[in-house]
Amino acid sequence: MPRRRTSSSASSTAPSAAPRNRTPQPVRVRRRSFGDFVKAFLAFVVLLVLVVGVPLALATQIGWPLPDGAPGLDWLQREITVKTFLNILTVVVWFAWAQFTACVLVEVKAALSGVGVPGRVPGSGPSQLLARQLVAALLLVGATAASLTPGLSQLGQSMEGNQKPSVAAAQQTPGIFAQQQEQAAGTASALAEQAGQAAARADGGSAAHGDTKYYRIQPPEGRHHDSLWEIADRHLGDGRRYKEIFELNKDRVQPDGSKLSEASLIRPGWIMEMPGDARGGELVEMPDEAPNVSEQVRQQISDYARTGDHAQGGGGSGAQGGGSGAHGGGDNAQVSLPEQRPAPATPATPAPSTGQDHAATPAAADHSFGLPEALLTAPLLAAGLLGALGRRRRQALWQSALGSVGGRRGMEPPTPTGDAQDVQDALLVGADPEGVRLLDRALRGLAAALTAESRPLPVVYAAWMGGNGDLHLQLAQPAGKPPAPWQLGQDQTFWMLARADAERYEDADTAAPYPGLVSLGTMDDSRLLLNLESVPGIVSLGGTEADRTAVFASVAAELATNGWSDRMTITLVGFGEDLTPLAPNRIRHLDGFEDLFETMSAETRQRRGALGAAGHDSVLTGRTGPAQHTRWAPHLVLLATQPSDEDALRLAELAADAGRLGIGYLVGTEGTDLPGAAWEMRITGEGKLLAPLLGLELEAQTLPAAQRRAVVELFTDADPEHGPGGSDGPGGASGTANTPPFLVDISEQGRPAVYARLVGSYEIIGLDAPDDDRSALLHEALALLLLHREGVHPRVLSSALWPRGVTADVRDALLERLRAWLGTDPDGTPRLATDATGRLTLAKSVVSDLDVLRSLYYEATQGRGVGSRQVRGRLLTDALVLVRGPLLADRPEGRYRWLTHEIIDAQLPLLVADTGLALCEFHLEKDRAEKAIEALNAALRTAPADERLWHELLRATHATGDPDRLRALAADLVGRSGARGVPPRTEALLDELLPTWRDGVAAAG
Repeated sequence: MPRRRTSSSASSTAPSAAPRNRTPQPVRVRRRSFGDFVKAFLAFVVLLVLVVGVPLALATQIGWPLPDGAPGLDWLQREITVKTFLNILTVVVWFAWAQFTACVLVEVKAALSGVGVPGRVPGSGPSQLLARQLVAALLLVGATAASLTPGLSQLGQSMEGNQKPSVAAAQQTPGIFAQQQEQAAGTASALAEQAGQAAARADGGSAAHGDTKYYRIQPPEGRHHDSLWEIADRHLGDGRRYKEIFELNKDRVQPDGSKLSEASLIRPGWIMEMPGDARGGELVEMPDEAPNVSEQVRQQISDYARTGDHAQGGGGSGAQGGGSGAHGGGDNAQVSLPEQRPAPATPATPAPSTGQDHAATPAAADHSFGLPEALLTAPLLAAGLLGALGRRRRQALWQSALGSVGGRRGMEPPTPTGDAQDVQDALLVGADPEGVRLLDRALRGLAAALTAESRPLPVVYAAWMGGNGDLHLQLAQPAGKPPAPWQLGQDQTFWMLARADAERYEDADTAAPYPGLVSLGTMDDSRLLLNLESVPGIVSLGGTEADRTAVFASVAAELATNGWSDRMTITLVGFGEDLTPLAPNRIRHLDGFEDLFETMSAETRQRRGALGAAGHDSVLTGRTGPAQHTRWAPHLVLLATQPSDEDALRLAELAADAGRLGIGYLVGTEGTDLPGAAWEMRITGEGKLLAPLLGLELEAQTLPAAQRRAVVELFTDADPEHGPGGSDGPGGASGTANTPPFLVDISEQGRPAVYARLVGSYEIIGLDAPDDDRSALLHEALALLLLHREGVHPRVLSSALWPRGVTADVRDALLERLRAWLGTDPDGTPRLATDATGRLTLAKSVVSDLDVLRSLYYEATQGRGVGSRQVRGRLLTDALVLVRGPLLADRPEGRYRWLTHEIIDAQLPLLVADTGLALCEFHLEKDRAEKAIEALNAALRTAPADERLWHELLRATHATGDPDRLRALAADLVGRSGARGVPPRTEALLDELLPTWRDGVAAAG
């Protein structure tokens, strides 16, 4: 039979059934050496001596050490002899033997059942450590990490309709690998008499097929499971050639009736057609050279041979053609189940998580305009960082305003430059706040629905976010039918929620059920989030130190700022001390392993006790019910440097019960093996996150060192205590933090060519009205540019106008229309230009009322108005006249969504309030209380929540000498305060100015 080949054309035209798990390239499973066998033999001898030899020696040489009958009172008066000491010592040795034997039994049971590191035997100490090392050495020759890993191999794959859920569940659930082995043994029982692989003669065509080679997947040997990678490594000389074996056998019917759909999911007893150059002795057999196999095996291989290319005219894989249901015909056509795919590929639907214009066209994907790709391709991380940065900047504005004299300091946050500016632009382009919102609402809605049904939260190992917005949760074990609108996915361990159903969720008043979910990377167009707190043990990450640290930094930053968790603690060891500014209330840094071990030992004991006292099995049951908002926040530990073997075993023992307690461990390692690791991953220099035994190969999500420093710089600059101008004294007038980014000429000679009114309704003076069809886009683009005089990156502009993506030609066409609309200055200079960094900038002849407002306030308080009272009063009055309402008051619904990323909504009210306060002070200097009240009322129309304005209004009203007017104002203020009550400082001021104000409130009530 000629070697079966896969038609590339067929595979390229067939629609993708699901993201494929791709086994990694450089990682190889460690081979057992002669030294391993020597260690195993010595461990066996030591165990034999300690477990069997010691009791035999005691029984034969010393005998029964205890008295034959009940001792009398005279027993206390007997002389103590050497035999008495020997008997006491014998009893101690018996107890020590019993304890050590118990440790051996516990370790053997844990190793064979695949549950990870067991709990401690009481009082065992060094005995259990010795037992563990001996058992590990004994099992080393046949052990792999596969039996310790929950089956993530099915994450992102499409299950065939004839695959059995019980098998899939067995491969995904820790602790039932013994069941999986029994099932596999049953499937292969009819083929057990073979010494190696069988080959068969196809009926009517055996002569043509005589040179075809076959391999049969072997049953598990001890704890070692076969994989395509190892098969390719043994018989083709290169594990990376596993794809050839996969393509030769993909979707062909196996003897048990199922099919190979993923390279990571193979079963004992399956038959694999091998490439013609396969070698390997008895494990690879030719049909003509297998005379000793049974007739049943011959028939099975013969039937399997008919499913190859030769049976379909050499036209490629019938399964490939049939995967869409529209190709391939014949009995072997595969019917896919698109509604049950955990990570369906939908290239026709733009991924809402990117918001990047380059995703829509290959031409635009050739370059990133200088922005860091690490953040452009991390939408959830970018959204978290952007949201946290916005909150930090708003908090800094309020702290600066309330903590300084007259609120004169900190009005203008520093404008990022260099790498920090590039990173900020990348955050704006890459962020997907809508995806974060949907994920958060979906998870909380699920928790609320389960609580309403009095059902516990299931243990979730991971989640996939598909490019079409669907969400898939992989459960540790089947948990029944999910509550509507959730549906069962590809089997009983997958729950799926369509994006359309997620959008119907509203905010639920329930605790975040899975705050430990964190993005690791993407496969095809689907994003994997691993639930670190649910892992039954340690997750190890191998690779170079720089690559590991980039992954650790990404994980830490996303955990610290994500929008789907309420509270958590993140402990960083060996890296990340500089990441603390991202979330000082969440992140803490420890110096070394001993500090970590001491801290986590205490917390582990505390959590066990608290769970027991509360009557909960795990933190998941504690996240429902009355105390859900106050307890059971996760604690995630990121240990970047590899611990010693002894420390790793101590940590593994500590982490044995971590999944139940809500504690997760991610530990870096330089090699491929870490004692006690439940899941093993590796990051390559090419940015691939590999987990061969889990069947995963992801495009890793990372935060490299340069981007990490720039992100931290953005946060530290936003801190009023540490950022630029933060050390200024009250008033801070001498610092540069108050200086607006763009000052205009406010004299008569400085009349602009184009003037836009943004504070209030949006109006443009100096330009003809654009085409009606494109007017909205042009106005929005101009508003964005006017609010960022430092320049706007083209990709930031396009992602703001088209959040779901746009092609480069559409974006460029808009920029050309915008340039033509704005025109040129009299000297021929275009009013829309591009600076040296590629950012779009407006000419000084194009200004907005917000620019004028800032310039007037600056001139009044730090410029010409400082030396001239008359000038100051005129400038402040002119500034307050410009305020006609909130920013862009009449903006159309659904547009200007990028304003949610801005802090102008906090800056403008503060600027207006400071202008009103300054003008009030100006009038009160001359005892013009009515003028001061007029200025304050004008400012309150734009900044009604500013407590400073109300304080000054109370003082100015008190200065009029009219107590009735002051009482009316106090009653109005109390009414506005509502159920929250009057703020303490306002209450104290009312007590000072109007001691009887409470009587008036009581009478009105």
